[in-house]
Amino acid sequence: MPSDVPLYIGSEIYRKPAFGFNHPLNIVRHAAVTDLLRMLGWLDESSFRESEPASVDQLLEFHSRAYVRALQYANATGRVEPDVRERYQVGTLENPLFPGLFERASMTVGGSIMSAELASKGHVVFHPTGGTHHGRTDRASGFCYFNDPVFAILTFLKEGSRNVMYIDLDAHHGDGVEDAFIDDERVTTVSIHEADRWPFSGTRSRPRSGAYNLAVPQGINDSEFELLMEEAILPLVDRVNADALVLCCGADCLAGDPLSKMALSNVALWDAVDRLTEKGLPTVILGGGGYNPWTVTRYWAGMWGRISGQPFPERLPAEATEYLRAMECDLIDEDEVDEAWLTTLADSPYPGPIRDEIGLLATQLKDSE
Repeated sequence: MPSDVPLYIGSEIYRKPAFGFNHPLNIVRHAAVTDLLRMLGWLDESSFRESEPASVDQLLEFHSRAYVRALQYANATGRVEPDVRERYQVGTLENPLFPGLFERASMTVGGSIMSAELASKGHVVFHPTGGTHHGRTDRASGFCYFNDPVFAILTFLKEGSRNVMYIDLDAHHGDGVEDAFIDDERVTTVSIHEADRWPFSGTRSRPRSGAYNLAVPQGINDSEFELLMEEAILPLVDRVNADALVLCCGADCLAGDPLSKMALSNVALWDAVDRLTEKGLPTVILGGGGYNPWTVTRYWAGMWGRISGQPFPERLPAEATEYLRAMECDLIDEDEVDEAWLTTLADSPYPGPIRDEIGLLATQLKDSE
């Protein structure tokens, strides 16, 4: 059973520039969440844990030796040869090489390993830098160099879990995690993601392999999301007798994200995570995608507020508003920045009609065997 003491995993390494120019992740995210939490007085040393990088031996528990070596060499030399770029998908526009890449990526994995170790001891653990769910055993993919959710799951299994459930709420299908455990009967994967969006997988479920996918139409609203949680996801947690949870909470499913067309409020997502943590299971909560720095920061800061039982202010303090106002994003014009993103933490709810295809998705998952 989780204790009453949630823990937050972070590192100062995420303040360093990453991904280079003209990349969707060339925005402030993780450092901004930590800074906002400290401005709100919600994060102190008793709940904060500094992560450590995964060792090479740890990385080799999932990733191939050749790939890890190639990434190390590229990081050390600052260049990627054409054949290496083609084979390992590093040094591309999607997965660029930048100074400190290997240290940053291995720190993210180390944070997820630490998170699962602490969760196994009775804590709900939030690691917002985690969620690199597209990484493959032998190559980078989708802005992800390693796959830290895989390591959180592997750590739970090492700690004695028999039925780990991975729930992915990112706008993009959690393909790397699903494929990593498709033949492992101890792991169930579930992904709610936008249909017809990269990586264009997750179009069907494979119940016999413990892989469930809910590819939702554009514009999914809070009412539709709540239906999927209540009638499909939460019952499935009970049905598979899950004894540990890993949640990928990417912020790109929020209204206002430039790389998806989902339309959820952060409140709906917080409510969903609340329902999952109420199961009383060892739980690791990871971040994921998210390309609007204002909505990402508010979502993950508020996630920690919910987990740690903080009183939410109706308006953010002036210091926080000025901090948010100073943010920039090449994908969002100044006149597109909602004033509420600067002055409040919680979105106004986005209820709406429940479309037939949403109800059908819930029924299909509920009836699957």
